[in-house]
Amino acid sequence: MSTDKEQDSNLPSQNNEEQPPAWRPAPNPAVERALPKRTSAALALEESLHDVRRKIYPRSVKGLFATWRVAFVFFTQIIFYGLPWLQWNDRQAVLFDLGARKFYIFGMVLWPQDVIYLSVLLIISALALFLFTAIAGRLFCGYACPQTVYTEIFMWIERKIEGDRVARIRLDEAPWSWKKFRLKFTKHFVWIVVALWTGFTFIGYFAPIRGLWGEIFTLALGPWQWFWLFFYSLATWGNGGFLREQVCKYMCPYARFQSVMVDNDTYVVTYDYKRGEPRGARSRKVDHRDLGLGDCVDCGICVQVCPTGIDIRHGLQYMCIGCGACIDACDDVMEKMHYPKGLIRYTSERAIEEGLTDQQVRKRLVRPRIIIYTTLMILIVAIFFGSLATRTTLRVDVIRDRGALGREVPGGLVENVYRVQIINSSENVLKMTLEAQGIDGLRVGVGRQGHDDAMAIEVPASSNYMLPIVVQAPYDGSKESGSYPIEFVTHAQPADNPDAAVTEVRERSSFIYPR
Repeated sequence: MSTDKEQDSNLPSQNNEEQPPAWRPAPNPAVERALPKRTSAALALEESLHDVRRKIYPRSVKGLFATWRVAFVFFTQIIFYGLPWLQWNDRQAVLFDLGARKFYIFGMVLWPQDVIYLSVLLIISALALFLFTAIAGRLFCGYACPQTVYTEIFMWIERKIEGDRVARIRLDEAPWSWKKFRLKFTKHFVWIVVALWTGFTFIGYFAPIRGLWGEIFTLALGPWQWFWLFFYSLATWGNGGFLREQVCKYMCPYARFQSVMVDNDTYVVTYDYKRGEPRGARSRKVDHRDLGLGDCVDCGICVQVCPTGIDIRHGLQYMCIGCGACIDACDDVMEKMHYPKGLIRYTSERAIEEGLTDQQVRKRLVRPRIIIYTTLMILIVAIFFGSLATRTTLRVDVIRDRGALGREVPGGLVENVYRVQIINSSENVLKMTLEAQGIDGLRVGVGRQGHDDAMAIEVPASSNYMLPIVVQAPYDGSKESGSYPIEFVTHAQPADNPDAAVTEVRERSSFIYPR
C-alpha cells in the first residue's frame, strides 16, 4: 500500500525522475575532456554493467492485472504446497519414489518403462508455451513462472516489513542503525522461513512428506535429501530475494528465443505512442492539446512499477515479462487526469501502427502459426489421454536365460530356463496363471518343483515381480535341434474381486532343442 507521502511525490503532474545516489560524485568536465573518447561498444558495455548493478525498487500497484497476478500466486502455490499432503488409497497422492522407481500420480502407478508419458507431457508443455507466446507474448512469465511467483511473494514480504518504494530506497541509503538492522533481519528471517518450507515441500514430492519431519529432526535424511533441501531453499531465497529481474533478463533462455514466436499481430503490453507523444508534464486544468502534448504526462510511474525496470515507452523489449503492472499504473494516472484509459494496453504492434479496432485485432489472432500450434496440441493431447485411458496395468516380459540353453533332463524331457518380469501397475493384488503354448506338451514350473500345464502366481500390488521359471517339453527324437517359437500366456484378476474382468497378456519367446 503506498503511503500518502509517496503518493504526493508521484502525482501525474510531476516529473518524478530518480535522482542519482548521494555516493555518486558529480561529473568533472576537465577530467572528462582528458579521458579518451569511448566507442559505442564500450558505452553499451558500461551501460549494461551498470544496469546489472542497479537495484530496482518496484512500486506497489493496484488494478485488474495486479489482481490476476495475486490470484495466480495463490493458485500455483496452493497446488505446490498442498499437493504432497493429499492422500490416495492410504498413500501419498503424488509421489515420485526414485528409490523404488515408481511414480504415484493419484490412481496411476508409472514405472521407468513409462517414461514415454513424461516425454509427451514435456512436448505438450512446450507446444502450449509456443501457442500462448504467439497469441499474447510472455503470459507464462508474467503470471505463472516460478521466478515471477516467488519474486512477488518475496516483494510482498519486503513491502510489509520495510514499506513501499520510497521507504525502501531511503532505508537502503540510510546509515546502519538498530532500526535498519531490525527491519533487514526480520525480512531475511521471513524469507529464509519461506525458502526452507519451499525446499521441504520440494523433497516431499520425492519422499513421503508426512515422515520427513521426524527424519529432519532426527537428522535421518539421506545425503541427497539434505542436498536438495538446502539447494532448493537457497535457490528460492537467492532468486526471489536478490536476483529477481536479473534471472528474467540475463539467465532465462525463454527471453531470448521468444522473438521468433512473436510477430506484429501478437497481443503484447504496448505503449500507444501515437496517442501519447509528445509527452510532457502539464496541469489537470489545461487542455494539453492546445499545448501540443500527447496524453502521456511523463510521470515515470510505469517505470517505477515495472519489476524488470524497463521503460515500456521505448517499445517492445525482450526484458518485458508481460505482467501488466504498467497498464494498471498508467490507467490510474489516466483516470486522475480524466483521460481515456488504455494509453498502455494489451494489443498488437500492428494495431498501433494501423489504428485497428479491437475487433480487427482479434480477427488477426487466427493466423497460420496459431492454427499449426493448436492442431498439433489437440492431436498430441488426444493421443496422450487416449493412451492413458487404454493403458494396461499389467506388463509381462519374458527373457531367455542366455547362460543356460536347452538341455535334456531325465524323463525324456527338454527344458529351457526363462526369467519372467511381471509389472503390476494397479493397486490390487493379482492372482495370475501362466502357461506356455506353441509346442505340444509344454509344462511350466519353478526350478525342480512339479511342473504343470499352467502355474499360479500371486503378484503384490504396485510391484515389479521377477520370477525364474523352467519350461519343459517332451523329447522323443523327432524334433530337429534349433529354435522353435512359443508364446507365454498370462491371465490376471484382482485377488479381492473374483468377478472382475480377466486381463490377458501374451508374450512371444522361443524354445531351443539341443543337438
